[in-house]
Amino acid sequence: MRVIGLMSGTSYDAIDAAAADVRLEGDALVVTPLGLVSRPYPGELRAAIASALPPAPTTLEALCRLDTAVGQAFAEVAELANTELCGGAAELVASHGQTVFHWVDAGRVRGTLQIGQPAWIAERTGCTVVSDFRPRDVAAGGQGAPLVSAFDVWWLRGRAGTAVALNLGGIANITVVAADGDPVAFDTGPANALIDAAVQARTAGELSFDRDGALAAAGTVDPNLLDRLLAEPYYARPAPKTTGKELFHLDYLTGILAGPPPIATADLVATLTALTARTVADAVRAAGATEVIVSGGGTANPTLMAMLREELTEAKVLTSDELGLPSAAKEAYAFAVLGFCTAHGLPGTIASCTGARHATVLGSLTPGRAGLPRTSAATAVPTTLRIESS
Repeated sequence: MRVIGLMSGTSYDAIDAAAADVRLEGDALVVTPLGLVSRPYPGELRAAIASALPPAPTTLEALCRLDTAVGQAFAEVAELANTELCGGAAELVASHGQTVFHWVDAGRVRGTLQIGQPAWIAERTGCTVVSDFRPRDVAAGGQGAPLVSAFDVWWLRGRAGTAVALNLGGIANITVVAADGDPVAFDTGPANALIDAAVQARTAGELSFDRDGALAAAGTVDPNLLDRLLAEPYYARPAPKTTGKELFHLDYLTGILAGPPPIATADLVATLTALTARTVADAVRAAGATEVIVSGGGTANPTLMAMLREELTEAKVLTSDELGLPSAAKEAYAFAVLGFCTAHGLPGTIASCTGARHATVLGSLTPGRAGLPRTSAATAVPTTLRIESS
């Protein structure tokens, strides 16, 4: 089946569309990547999303308008991917949508909301759309995240030692796959969320992120500020656990910085980058990792990657590109696979990773012009995944 995976993460800077041919051979998923197209959110839409996210108040009218606008933006990128990567032959679109709220109460996820009305995607592309992936896992008692954990486990199962998949988006998450024992997955804390917030605030919006880690490289880590940041209780909570910009946002950072002494912008960004490296490394060390496979936007920040390698001297650190999966597109490919599983009635979660009572088939289906895609009955639940070159 030819599938397009659509993804926009907690940084809400761009919409990624990754196309792949996916098939099931016995209990093995076989994924052939076909490429990635990525388009930045239009500036006005990105600003509208930012103005509606917690802790800012919003209205049902604003949410309705955003749901439509995000859906239309996703539809445009999906159509582009279908034309440029699939020759118009895509059979399914798997749309993660845009997370606008993840409701966590005393460590338990009560609900989660992703917007981007899938009907716009189905109407524009003619394809059936799988969307709303996370709520089913939440209803089964899970965290609804990290949903890429099933992909990670299938992909990394069988590797020697203890492999950890690390994604550095707005929030950092890991999946731990050991030779023995159940896999686990959780959000470690902020990856780029606080760095981006600080850069945007300190440059009055002139910069939206620390390009190439230049600001962090020019600064010096403030150990006292780093200690205050590390005192956040979230880091000490046991897995499974998830978080988001409901916690790690500009007002949160402003509260920690309140009072003297003031800190220079470069030093602040360096300290926040060190916070990401330290909290990720603490989680990875506790898992006994022998190798860490990194993906996500944070891989493009050489200062962050250098700090990670300095922290993780006992584990081999590599990017997913080195295993045949482009790091910038990994999450979009993962949702393409989860969409394939849904279309075939297969579970897309691993209970020990999300904390759910059981594995579940994820998402909701919006039929394409020809109705739901015809699929052959799956003969086995996936246990492994391999990447094949096209």
